[in-house]
Amino acid sequence: MSSAVGNLALRSSGFTVADRILLLLRTAAAGNPRRLREIQAQIVVNPPLRADDALIQFVSSCARHLGSHHAALFLRHLPISLDVSLWNLGIRSSTESDSGTQFMVIYKAMLGDDGVPLVKSTLSLVLRGLTHSSADKLGESIHCQILKLGYGSDMFLGTGLLDFYAKIGRLPSAKQMFDEMPERDVVTNNSMIATLSNHGFIDEARRLFDEMPVKSSATWNSMITGYCKSNRVGAARALFDRNPMKDVISWNAMIDGYCKVGQLEPAAQLFDEMGFGKNSVTWNTMITGYVHHRQFSAAVLLFRQMQTAGVWPTAVTMVCLLSACAHIGALDMGRWIHCYVQNQGLTVDVVLGNALIDMYCKCGAIDVALQVFRQMPVKNIFCWNSIITGLGMHGHGELAVEAFLEMHRRAGFRPDGVTFVGLLSGLSHSGMVSEGRRFFSQMAEVYGVEPEIEHYGCMVDLLGRAGHLHEALKLIGTMPIEPNAVVWGSLLRACRIHRNAAMSEQVARRLVALDPGDGGNYVLLSNIYASARRWEDVLGCRRTMAEKGVRKLPGCSIVEVNNAVHEFVVGDASHPEYPLIAAFLEELAGDLRALGYSPDVEAVLHDVEEEEKEGAVRFHSEKVAVAFGS
Repeated sequence: MSSAVGNLALRSSGFTVADRILLLLRTAAAGNPRRLREIQAQIVVNPPLRADDALIQFVSSCARHLGSHHAALFLRHLPISLDVSLWNLGIRSSTESDSGTQFMVIYKAMLGDDGVPLVKSTLSLVLRGLTHSSADKLGESIHCQILKLGYGSDMFLGTGLLDFYAKIGRLPSAKQMFDEMPERDVVTNNSMIATLSNHGFIDEARRLFDEMPVKSSATWNSMITGYCKSNRVGAARALFDRNPMKDVISWNAMIDGYCKVGQLEPAAQLFDEMGFGKNSVTWNTMITGYVHHRQFSAAVLLFRQMQTAGVWPTAVTMVCLLSACAHIGALDMGRWIHCYVQNQGLTVDVVLGNALIDMYCKCGAIDVALQVFRQMPVKNIFCWNSIITGLGMHGHGELAVEAFLEMHRRAGFRPDGVTFVGLLSGLSHSGMVSEGRRFFSQMAEVYGVEPEIEHYGCMVDLLGRAGHLHEALKLIGTMPIEPNAVVWGSLLRACRIHRNAAMSEQVARRLVALDPGDGGNYVLLSNIYASARRWEDVLGCRRTMAEKGVRKLPGCSIVEVNNAVHEFVVGDASHPEYPLIAAFLEELAGDLRALGYSPDVEAVLHDVEEEEKEGAVRFHSEKVAVAFGS
């Protein structure tokens, strides 16, 4: 109905002015400026005699949607403008809708309105707003006003000032406030404990904790959280076990502390002990812990338990799970997460969008990754880096170059070191040697990015794959940074591909000297000797490994089938369907032999019979995983 018809209907039904305003506020779009001005006109024509519900709701909407200047002007011209609660409401609503200091416009208008008392509650609201906006100079002026008004010994405002100085990073001022307070309650002490903990003074915080005659659950939680942030999980656990008032915050803090230092077993044990007291934060904390410590299958399994428990996942859950899916290649689950995000109407911001792009790229669905990327209304440097890396990873070197140039020239983003790692790696996969040389040479001169060891590694890989082994070795020799195992490893792979035995041995020996604790390096050197049938040297390598206690971890392959992730380890026949898998591979090998195929057994370089070598190749973990997934 139109505004005029609506007003007529309200008048004829015997509604009061307050009733009409409330109904208009509830039925109109809350943020509609035109409608709010219509309501303001009704209030001006029929000014209220007291701060009723209608006026309270309007002042809040006015401050949120018409701005602090408009709200201040409206409040100054109200007949009941001396009601301090309305000014406080305007300040609070303004701080909630704006992260800056616009609320100070209302505060200054209040000071200019003669007769409006300046009470402690107003000063507390202003302090809280200045704390969130880190406005140190304005905060100091409010501190001066508090002292002038005689509120210097007030515990409530003193705690607010302590919190303000702590949040803006002025620990000495916060300590001075605390020391000079004539009285302190448990809230004040909790604020000081949190302040000391956040600034790394955990032992000072503990002394204060021990001195407190009365402790609340927040006291215990602040101390436990402080110890966890300092990676002192043993001390945190001791307090946690003593805590007589454990709540979900205590449990979450302790689980998070264990996860952050990589102690996932005690974290999972606590998680299980919580029973039905878990909230979404608890589940997200444990899932995030698994993902950060690369236990991706465990993260996915826990998410399935989360679904069974009826806990709704959040955007944080989605981002963590997408990272897990990306690492284990769980494309079906990644697609399910994407559908869930769409069905729930979750905003695909730069964080969630980047996680989707990364997942689709790493799971091989580059077309879907591009679609997600193009549909994002806002992109940041991380999104561009992900799509450039994804395109390069899938051999689309030319498209990666196009995306790189579009990012820099049209979108206006300056490439960083990660951008160049993705670009150079992509050019390596596509064999675009001249383009790789050109962009590498332009990094510092044109784009202002100094090459790091990762970029040299990409160039060594690019040159090595293309067969320019001596150029790659020369580049390593001119590096301003000491080459690491990754750089030498790239060259070694290239030497083996191009069958340069002399350089292979030279590089492998460098790798062993560089990292004598890595069993993989000894195996590489041993395989080089084996390919030349130097069996004595092979035995020497194996003997050295045994003497030094160095072991080569077995390789493994992961495959997702029917939304479940299965892991296959080299030489492990424990999977329940392994006999069927082995029979399938034997049958496939026979069919291939009949077609004239001969397996490449050069990678199996032990002094064993040819038949045994063929078996080792046939039952490689990757082939077993693919056979199971077929």
